[in-house]
Amino acid sequence: MELILLRHGKAEPHGHPHGDSERALVSKGVEQARRAGAYLRMAGQLPEIILTSPLLRAKQTAEVFSVAAHLPGPVVQSWLTIGMHPDLALRELAAFSEFKRVCLVGHEPDFSSFIAWVTNGEGGAVEMRKGAIALIEVPPPSRAGILRFLIPQRMMQPVTFYQPNLDDP
Repeated sequence: MELILLRHGKAEPHGHPHGDSERALVSKGVEQARRAGAYLRMAGQLPEIILTSPLLRAKQTAEVFSVAAHLPGPVVQSWLTIGMHPDLALRELAAFSEFKRVCLVGHEPDFSSFIAWVTNGEGGAVEMRKGAIALIEVPPPSRAGILRFLIPQRMMQPVTFYQPNLDDP
């Protein structure tokens, strides 16, 4: 199974009056989610299903991502909430084994820990910034994973290429 990890986009600051779970995306976070969906669609790396944390900022990220990627909406999974343990995640993912590529939308430091754990990283560090995407090959419930890519938002910026005018002498 290939896992695409998408960290939620930029959200309202900590200290929300209704608690951390109700922090919504700000406009930059919406744009980050849109850009990630468009980027993976353009790269031909789309998931077959999107699973998301139940926290508002993650659900909003997953919804915007799914629209930009032209995919069905996300499925909320309580095990993706903050504090996700990698071993539990792999056991839960076994229920989705019919899918070749699954997208998980969630949080830090969970995703960095997950990447390090499934790739047997000892003492190393991985940083998943807001809106970043990673692809890991892992056969759940095994933890013999391979990190195929980790792309921060700044690498997903639109690129304009120079196109020479071939009619000029």
